Parts: sequence; C-alpha cells; structure tokens
Amino acid sequence: MYKAPVEEIAFTLKHVAGMGDAISEGLLGDLGEDLVDAILAEAGRFATEEVAPLAEIGDRQGARLIDGEVRLPDGWRDLYRHWIAGGWNGLTAPEAFGGQALPHMLNVAALEMWNSGSMAFGLAPTLTMGAIEAVGAHGSAALKDKYLEKMVSGEWTGTMNLTEPHAGSDLGVLKARAERRDDGSYRLFGQKIFITWGEHDAADNIIHLVLARLPDAPAGTRGISLFLVPKFLVNDDGSLGPRNDLFCHSLEHKLGIHGSPTCTMIYGDGKFGGEKGAVGWLVGEENKGLACMFTMMNNARLAVGMQGVAIAEAATQKALAYARERTQGRAPGSSSAGMSPIVEHPDVARMLLTMKALTQGARAISYACAHAIDMSHRAGDISRQWQERAALLTPIAKSFSTDSGVDVASLGIQVHGGMGFIEETGAARYLRDARIAPIYEGTNGIQAIDLVTRKLPLSGGGQVKGFIAELREIANGVRRSNLDGFGETAARLDAAIVDLELATAWLIKTLADDKAAEALSGATPYQRLFGLVLTGCYLAKGGLVESADGAAENRIALCRFAAENLLAETAALRDRVVNGAASLAAARILLA
Repeated sequence: MYKAPVEEIAFTLKHVAGMGDAISEGLLGDLGEDLVDAILAEAGRFATEEVAPLAEIGDRQGARLIDGEVRLPDGWRDLYRHWIAGGWNGLTAPEAFGGQALPHMLNVAALEMWNSGSMAFGLAPTLTMGAIEAVGAHGSAALKDKYLEKMVSGEWTGTMNLTEPHAGSDLGVLKARAERRDDGSYRLFGQKIFITWGEHDAADNIIHLVLARLPDAPAGTRGISLFLVPKFLVNDDGSLGPRNDLFCHSLEHKLGIHGSPTCTMIYGDGKFGGEKGAVGWLVGEENKGLACMFTMMNNARLAVGMQGVAIAEAATQKALAYARERTQGRAPGSSSAGMSPIVEHPDVARMLLTMKALTQGARAISYACAHAIDMSHRAGDISRQWQERAALLTPIAKSFSTDSGVDVASLGIQVHGGMGFIEETGAARYLRDARIAPIYEGTNGIQAIDLVTRKLPLSGGGQVKGFIAELREIANGVRRSNLDGFGETAARLDAAIVDLELATAWLIKTLADDKAAEALSGATPYQRLFGLVLTGCYLAKGGLVESADGAAENRIALCRFAAENLLAETAALRDRVVNGAASLAAARILLA
C-alpha cells in the first residue's frame, strides 16, 4: 500500500527546488517551514489513508454511464466530498474567492500525493485548478463573481474541451461552432472527445471551458474563441437553474485510469428540450481563445508531469516492498543457507535503484519548475528571468517525468516477475495508468518541439546558457566537497553537462541556419538528454546538503549510482541530436 513520502517531498522542496531560500528571503510572504510541514503532513495522511485505499476499486469498477448519468466508482463521491471539505482545491487560488494563495510548489507536492494514491481521482482537481486559473486570468468580472467561489471550493468542478474526432493536436481545424445572442451570451454546437471528468456525480455543477469557432472567425488557430459553458445554468443569486443543452454521449473504454470518466460530450443537440444550443459566455476576447486556453494548458502540463512522478513513486514503493519479501535463489555473497530476498540480487537492486533515481530526479525537475513559476510572480525586477526559466523547464518537467513514470512502472512489473503481469498484485495498474501521461496535454513529441523551437531561443539563447552554467556550479560543488561517497560523480556530471552544452549549441545554430527539419529530428533525444543531466545535478545538489541523521549518506549513494549508471547515456543522446537527422531523412522512404 502506498505511503506518502512526506519527508522526501519536503526535503526536495526546501533544499533542491528552492523553497527554503525563497522562505528565508521573504519571497513567500508569511509562509514558514512549520506551515509547509503541517500542510504536507496532512496531505500525505489524506492521500495514504483515504485516497489510496479506493484506488483498486476505482480501477476494477471504473466510471459507469447508467441511464444517461455518469456514476463514479463506489466510495469516490464521498471521497471527493471529504477532499473538498479539507480545502485542498483552493491552495493556490486567490483569497478573494476563498482560496489560500499559497505557492504553486505546495500545490504540486500535494498533487503528487493525490495522484500516487489514485491518478484517476487526482485528475478531477487537476482540471478544476486549471479552469480556475484560466477564468481568473481572462474571465470578466461577472464570470469571476458568479463561478470562481464555487470552483475554488471544489463544489463545482472544471473541464477543458479541446479535442474533436478530427482535431487532436491541430486545433486549427476544429469544427465546434458558437453563435452570438443579443443578450451577450453565445450558443454552442458540436462534439468534443476525451473530456476528462466531463460528467460525474461528485459535484453539483460542472463548468466546461470549450474552444469553438464563430461564424465570421478567421481560419486556423487565429479564429478560435473560448467559452464558459456550465452543466447547469446559474441564476443571479448563485442558485442552480435549468440543465444546459449538453450531455455525455459515451465513456471511453481506456487502457488505464478507469475511475476517471473520459467523456464524449455533445453540445447543442436539443436533448433536454427548448431552444437548441448550449448557453455559454466568452472568456477573454473573440478569436483569442487559444491564448486563454494555454493559461490552463501550461498549468496542466506541469500537473501531468506530477502524475509521472506520482506513478513512479507508487510503483517504486510497491516493487521495493515485494523485493524485500520475495525469496528466490541465493544471492552472491549471501551468508544465508536458504533462498535470498530478491532485493539482494544485483540485477534486481539495479532496477530498484534506477526506479528511485528516476523518481527523485523527475520530482526535483517538476518542483524546480513550480518554484520558477512562483518566483515569476514574486521576484520583482527579475520576474522575467524566472518566467523564462519556468517556460524552459515546463516541457522537460512534463516529458521527462511522464516518460520516467512509464519506465519506472514497467521496471516495477519486471521486479515482480510473472506476478507483476497478473492484475491482482496491482503492479500492472501503474503501467496502465502511466501510459496516458506522455500523450495528453500535448504529446511528449510536441513538448520536444516546443523546447527546441520556442524555449532554447529565449533571450537569444541566454536563458539556457545561464541555466547550464548553474548546473556546472553544482558539479563543481561536488568536486570541492571532497566526499569519497560521491565516487566519480563530479567527472560524470562534467561530461554530461558538456554533452548538453554541445547539443544545445548545435540546435540553436541549426535553427538559426533555417534547418528546422534537422533540428526537430533530434528534439526528443535532446529533451531526454536535458532531463538526465538535470536528474544527475539535482540529486547531487541534494547530496551536498548536510544532515545529522545519516540521510546525506543515502542521498550521496543514490546520486553516485545515477551518475555512474545512467549518465553515460547522454553521450549517445548528443550523438543522436547532432548526427541523426541524415539517417532519419534517408530511412523515411521505408514509411511511404
């Protein structure tokens, strides 16, 4: 059974990602470490004792569409009510609407724990929080006053409606349409698919944010508008009015996250009588909806990265517990006459340590991204630098963490052996759940395109170059420490950082030479290269923190393992970035 690693989460927040320095410098207001510890402890308790025990029934039973209504798995409706009673939905939301306005770092740490307990459950607050941010940033005062308080409390949930059967990542071809009305509202018509928590029985109302096109809109993405469309219309006094003209047509039958209702939504079909057209209100300006939606999507991309961390942590815990109990064969050097726990076999130990290193590396990357977001709002004159740092880290946090979630969950099955392939052990669920995360909220291939074409050129390449210089200082810190436990870590970090530096310079030059196809051929290997270097550096940064309880020795040992076992891959990745384009172009004839 999953147990929230509260101490490890707190350590990473404070000593690796930057929260400790921000608190000491007064950049987080009155927030102190005691409050941070108290919030994390209670979030960990809730995830461990209330969310995790219902994960299996959610997976086995799934969400169900019964007589046109979506029913959550048994116990989940009450679980959600307990969750909103704890005030968790409003951690980072504005105080004016009932939120606590706490740093984003605390929220992503809590999201990790919810998603480790049950990723299918954690999706509901993830989408609602993103909708709150989008409405808060772009909605009119009237929309904020009518909807935000209930969304912040969690009494009403939020969704994001982008995808259509013919329009996945290419939103410029979406067909959902909106018509203006004289009263300032709009009527929406169309179909949306893959809508997470699009219909359910846990909340009194569901607030859909829907992309659609007006009749006179320009073609492509320049002609997309964003609309707020509630399941139930809301009266002026805040009470719920009649059902809006929208409904869940069907639920997707998915590989994983079974407890999360993934809906096909129909707008404007006239199912409930009266005038056809789902009533909605414009968010932001007409034909500028994609920019408004990206406020929500950027939030969601980091949150999805946290899902990767969450699955990796839960899968690692399960595999380690099994490996300590399962006996098989006799490990080399064992003093016992009988069979050894498989954790003592070198190959199993290698797998488990790889799982731990990837998990902790992905956690540090994601928390550092959240820290950059916080600083972009609080750091005064250098806020722009932090905005760029957050922009640079977001695609890496999303992609490396979710890829790691899949890799770690797969290794977890391998540690279990044949038992891992049997559903009753629970190891398979983590892999099934994890597999969606590299796909939604922008596939990891799209993240790589974004990283290379939009994020590397920030400040003329100055942002990424400055970041690499900071990573080199961490390697120098390891060298100056003279601690034997680090082994060859400093040298391995130096080599990996050089690989990153050379690959970065090649990509920036290749883009400047207008050779986008060559640059994009290496975008995905580059993204992994960056993630591995960050993993090594952030583990080293944690290892350099002194402690009196022996924890530093453990952190150093994991750092050394990662440096001497995982970072050798960076040289091969650099070669793929720089030299892989020609062979890719030549081999594409095989795909015709």
